[in-house]
Amino acid sequence: MSTLHVLSHSPFGDDRLSSCLRLIGVDDALLLSGDAAYALQPNTEPFNNLSARGLQLYVLAEDAQARAINVPAWAKAIDYPAFVELSIHHDKVNSWL
Repeated sequence: MSTLHVLSHSPFGDDRLSSCLRLIGVDDALLLSGDAAYALQPNTEPFNNLSARGLQLYVLAEDAQARAINVPAWAKAIDYPAFVELSIHHDKVNSWL
């Protein structure tokens, strides 16, 4: 059973990202939205943790663009229709509120 994990809070304000990374499974995916896109800032602890994991990582293109964040090659920028497709593709969606 696969899960789409959705994070929307900055990785610099709390430990949601690290908690998610402890629980994420091999068939799961992670979508960064809102301020969670800041996890893709190069040379930061969240960036280094994500780049080393080799997970299915997505970011809402609109949120990355609004924060002037370049999406690395190991992540995929998607739009809202693709977000809906991801939600349908996975058995569960877990929003880390």
